[in-house]
Amino acid sequence: MSALRVAVIGSGPSGSYCAQLLTEESESPVEVDVFERLPSPFGLVRYGVAPDHPKVKSIAASFAEVFDETPGVRFLGNVHVGTDITLDELRANYDAVVFASGAQVDRNLGIPGEELGGVHAVRDFVSWYQGHPDSASDAFVLNGNRAVIIGVGNVALDAARMLAHTPEALRATDVPEHIVDTFAASTYREIVVIGRRGPAFAKFTNKEFIELLEVESCDVIIDPADLELDAQQQAHADADPSSRRLLATFAKAAERGVLGRRTAIRFLFDRTPLELIGDESALAIRLAKTSDPSVTETLETELVLRSVGYRGAAIDGLPFDEASGTIAHLDSRVADGGNVLPGVYVAGWIKRGPSGVVGTNRRCASETVTSILQDVTAEGWASTATPAAVVDQLLRSRGVPVVDWAAWRVLEQAEYEAGEAAGRERIKLHDRADMLRAAGVAAG
Repeated sequence: MSALRVAVIGSGPSGSYCAQLLTEESESPVEVDVFERLPSPFGLVRYGVAPDHPKVKSIAASFAEVFDETPGVRFLGNVHVGTDITLDELRANYDAVVFASGAQVDRNLGIPGEELGGVHAVRDFVSWYQGHPDSASDAFVLNGNRAVIIGVGNVALDAARMLAHTPEALRATDVPEHIVDTFAASTYREIVVIGRRGPAFAKFTNKEFIELLEVESCDVIIDPADLELDAQQQAHADADPSSRRLLATFAKAAERGVLGRRTAIRFLFDRTPLELIGDESALAIRLAKTSDPSVTETLETELVLRSVGYRGAAIDGLPFDEASGTIAHLDSRVADGGNVLPGVYVAGWIKRGPSGVVGTNRRCASETVTSILQDVTAEGWASTATPAAVVDQLLRSRGVPVVDWAAWRVLEQAEYEAGEAAGRERIKLHDRADMLRAAGVAAG
């Protein structure tokens, strides 16, 4: 019996889990090719999880085992699906195609002045400090007095914490050295984190906030008056233990007060952004009390990061739900209305929206794999896939410098060697051309 051939688009948590579960749950031989647009694997585990969260980032080691130890699972990095190979070509060469490409677009605030210089999506800031190949090394110059972060999710807290860290703390991570140098030269000494709703509705976890309190280089400032809950907040806290835990930690932070540390992170709740003020670059942001819009205030600022959520981007040839920012599907099967597109599936954020933690993607991937295996074991199904060599030759003919798993391991070793030379454990390579050279892959 010929092996079931599956293409997975995206090597982040959902894509890696799909590859793993396909090989574990199929009763027949399976070959899985995992396509990745970047030269490096693991998606948000490498470029989204905060660099000072090594325990979370260590999940990459378990994903690596899938590629290291599972026969039939291949990594095809530096391949852009839609450009280097099309959806129609994938469908012609594989029995199933799984899109696990994440949520790649940030949501806007929808207020005047959002187009001004100095106003960025937090995704762009994270990509920059994570050394993402698509982010210019000089994308941010941290020259100002006050930075404002709009949003109270975990990513907003990550950004605030990174702005507050000392260079010594950052050098304990894999952040590229030129990024550390930029943070070292930063003149920002106040970071204001703004939440539209009251503190009971903050989205970041208690664990994340406690970690912020443990950063020795910064004060965490909360006005005790902001912790006086209205009836709606009180009802929410009464019904939600995680909200109560977070409120208790907020109270401890408010009681601790100002300690006179190097940087201050100040939280403002119940504030709605009205407009960003400036000519070419942002100079200030005007806010209103959400609960009483007649009360307004203006904060001077040179850097504004919006952290109000992500959404997926449409993929040519697939039905897209604009409201949810996801690929339309029925039980993980891509569908336009009630019409299923045979052999095409979704997993992860592009399937369900940007929600959950890394482990949530395993359950999501399991649902997708279940649907695939149901379809390929149905009566009358027959494989139409081509051998792996056909796809390999197609990519070679187009001059695509594919980074396979062995080449990635060489690239990874170069990052450890760069770290060792600088007295650090590891330093990410961030320039795509440098990454390809380190991997020993000639550019096409």
